[in-house]
Amino acid sequence: MQFLHTMVRVSDLDASLHFYCDLLGLKEVRRKDNDKGRFTLVFLAAPEDEERSSQLNAPELELTWNWDPEEYQGGRNFGHLAYRVDDIYALCQKLMDNGVTINRPPRDGHMAFVRSPDGISVELLQKGDALEPAEPWASMENTGSW
Repeated sequence: MQFLHTMVRVSDLDASLHFYCDLLGLKEVRRKDNDKGRFTLVFLAAPEDEERSSQLNAPELELTWNWDPEEYQGGRNFGHLAYRVDDIYALCQKLMDNGVTINRPPRDGHMAFVRSPDGISVELLQKGDALEPAEPWASMENTGSW
């Protein structure tokens, strides 16, 4: 058995690509438009998985955008996506500077949670050892749920 991808339905493809690519740093590896089915599939990979993704042997995130408007609820029912990051503090700061709420700040220098524009919970884990606790993260309270 081999893990291929996780699919997330998105209501605003541009906002989702901004979140996942511009802010989180994922890379678009391929895109498929289906005129008959009226949807677009966009496959994303983490930078360290991008080369392997082209060979179809790395995990990917599939964003599914249905062209006809639909309202999606219950993003928390999905669970969460998890990504290992080089510098959790720098990424959380970038996300926060761009209007993303840090639901569970990286108080321990190891783990944080944020949400995508469609309410999907995204876990961020520090690569290697946890960073030393630092402000403003060490004293930041949780916001909402993750």
